[in-house]
Amino acid sequence: MNTKTLNYTSKDFVSDQEIRWCPGCGDFSILKQVQNVLPKLEIEKEKIVFVSGIGCSSRFPYYMNTNGIHSIHGRAPALATGLKLANPSLYIWVITGDGDALSIGGNHFLHVFRRDINLNILLFNNEIYGLTKGQYSPTSKINTISKTSPEGTIHSPLNPLFLALAAGATFVGRSIDKEAKHLQECILQNASHKGASLLEIYQNCHIFNDGVFDNFTNKISQKETIIFVEEGKPLLFGDGKALILEGFMPKIVNENDTDRSNLWIHDIEDRNKALILSQLGYEGEFGHFPRVMGIMFRKEKKNLIKKTSQNLVNIEFMEQLIKGNDFLTKE
Repeated sequence: MNTKTLNYTSKDFVSDQEIRWCPGCGDFSILKQVQNVLPKLEIEKEKIVFVSGIGCSSRFPYYMNTNGIHSIHGRAPALATGLKLANPSLYIWVITGDGDALSIGGNHFLHVFRRDINLNILLFNNEIYGLTKGQYSPTSKINTISKTSPEGTIHSPLNPLFLALAAGATFVGRSIDKEAKHLQECILQNASHKGASLLEIYQNCHIFNDGVFDNFTNKISQKETIIFVEEGKPLLFGDGKALILEGFMPKIVNENDTDRSNLWIHDIEDRNKALILSQLGYEGEFGHFPRVMGIMFRKEKKNLIKKTSQNLVNIEFMEQLIKGNDFLTKE
């Protein structure tokens, strides 16, 4: 963080480029909330970089009045990793979509969390390919009708947060485009984490997958379909419903009929419980549960980058290499 007061406002992060997203696209909301968060971080604009891949979401760097790179399909995490190692002082965001990150970019998506370089990753998930006009994506639900699945998809959707946790992610969370206040808070927490942090954002594609998240955004149905988790608080939803754990199996109970000591209290540093939370509401044994919104896991690693002769992913090594010093020959 910068020691001097920069006095930025959200307008300081608005570029002069025409925004070329379809009217009604959820990307507008995400863009606005990022621009609202950045002034709070007190970081010089010159040190901020937005790196994107390919897709509707990947137009994002053009609309930010910061440094930006519109890279190649699925490879934004790899490029961002190299950029961070080459210049550790940069504050780097990765902007990606469900197709970009989880199809062609699946390999890079996994390894960015294993390495845990300090990157802020925002994954826009609209469960469809928007830029290429409506093909089903890795996150599309079973039976999704699309241009490439006219009789409905037959594959189970990938779960980005579950994948990231399994790969060793130290921060995972989920929000949604129409919950502006919640989204902004999640982006702020994502930005404050040291390590590779992932925030999945449900985003409505008004043209090719309109209404896919209506059950989560409708204020009436939302009470039954979403659990908003907060650290140290019980998992509550609907009219007096709560979750408990019986072993590692979640169960829905009536809050008033259950001793508070038995309620599932959200522990943000428990990876095993986060793995369960990430699966709630997905097809299968946890399909009848509400979907979870909020930060599910956050635990920074200690001694993130160790100075050892075996560890070449080393900030000091990279700095010496850039300066041209013969660092490799030193004991």
